[in-house]
Amino acid sequence: MRLSARNQIAGVIRSVDRGATTSIVRLDCDGTVIVASITNDAVDELGLKPGTPARAVIKASDVIIATG
Repeated sequence: MRLSARNQIAGVIRSVDRGATTSIVRLDCDGTVIVASITNDAVDELGLKPGTPARAVIKASDVIIATG
């Protein structure tokens, strides 16, 4: 699959915590864990489970960091 998004980070699925309609997916990217909330249907369609190689694709116009 080719995407225009340039912010792609490869990793391995560490956990999938299913809820009623959405799942919390944890992707271990060389020691940094990225967490995403996606639909259960998407988890099933992508075959996501611990140990599955995957990529975080990040497409955002802003990243805001704040303190105190």
